[in-house]
Amino acid sequence: MKFTLFSISAGVIEAGAFALLHELLHLKYWPAYLTALILSVLWNFTLNREFTFKSAANVPAAMAKVAGFYLVFTPLSTWLGDWLTESAGWPDYLVLALTMLSNFVLEFLFDRFVVFGKSINTNARARGEK
Repeated sequence: MKFTLFSISAGVIEAGAFALLHELLHLKYWPAYLTALILSVLWNFTLNREFTFKSAANVPAAMAKVAGFYLVFTPLSTWLGDWLTESAGWPDYLVLALTMLSNFVLEFLFDRFVVFGKSINTNARARGEK
């Protein structure tokens, strides 16, 4: 449930940043999407590491794993989103919503089993310390 709530907040950041970049600055789909995605990933990682998974794992190592996920997800979603909006004529916000939904599901699974799988409930918050 926490992952979902934090992902919604990250989604608001992503959709808001995308809208500002796309509508106000008139950027094409891919640069607006890529910038918005990076902002939401940083937000989501920070909150989920501390509050959802309560992980004391090495931050650079955990971030490297997340970066590995996004080394695959980002080019594929950027290319597919650009193709769907520019070549296939799909509405930009429909593509963004579908991409965000797939990112939500895939990132939860990756975070839960790969990034934080062995370090869940190991931080001070999980141990009840202040």
